Amino acid sequence: MIDFLEYLNSEKRPVLVFDGATGTSLQDQQLTAVDYGGVSLEGCNENLVLTSVKSVEKVHKSFLEAGCDVIETNTFGATSIVLNEYGIGDKAYEINLKAAQIAKKISTEYYTTEKPRFVAGSIGPTTKLPTLGHISFDELKKSYLEQAKALIDGSVDLFIIETCQDVLQIKAALQGVNEAIGNGKKIPLMVSVTMETTGQMLIGSDISSITTILEPFDIDILGLNCATGPEQMKDHIRYLSEHSPFHISCIPNAGLPENVGGKAHYRLTPMELKFQLSHFI
Repeated sequence: MIDFLEYLNSEKRPVLVFDGATGTSLQDQQLTAVDYGGVSLEGCNENLVLTSVKSVEKVHKSFLEAGCDVIETNTFGATSIVLNEYGIGDKAYEINLKAAQIAKKISTEYYTTEKPRFVAGSIGPTTKLPTLGHISFDELKKSYLEQAKALIDGSVDLFIIETCQDVLQIKAALQGVNEAIGNGKKIPLMVSVTMETTGQMLIGSDISSITTILEPFDIDILGLNCATGPEQMKDHIRYLSEHSPFHISCIPNAGLPENVGGKAHYRLTPMELKFQLSHFI
């Protein structure tokens, strides 16, 4: 099997397509409290890798069948920090390991020499930001370290530190992941930040300061995801195209989310989103 970084840097490399919203795709399955492992765990999508494997496999397969090159593990909120809110923080390692193993098994089934498939270990921002004093840097890093170790043991091809809202949170994640990887090994790192409609991250950093701060770090891809649609990402992607020393990623929502009947609704149709993404390419 080809190495992800080798494929990323290949002259023949096409644009790589990541999967879509794992949480939304799971919720669309109308799962019950029983599927989640009990009423107290209802809504904890990450625990489904232990209680409803088929529902997670269904999501991965749907994206691979649609043609995605990279699927993400169902671990966006699988740090002990987030899982503690459901009373299962002690299962963090087990959940991350199982999630990686599930994704790797499914991706291998779809892997071909002509179209390699890869698994990205998803690492979310947690529910606490160090810059705002919610949590200490060291405590956050420790939780990321545990998550990263499990994802490595589950054989992920790369890490995606995503939906980042705080530069200190990014640094804590990078330190935790790099410590888990250890010396002499290389697992590609992707950092994906979230820019609000204000044009800045939640804590106020703009794209130029983020790029400057992260430039010395050993990461491979820098980009944006979530919060807004492609229209709001244009200026940020233009800046990265001109100044970023890294590969660039762009994973927008299908437009700005709107509340319709108590549910998040995204206005862009698949065709409209396709044209917007083609413009970035």
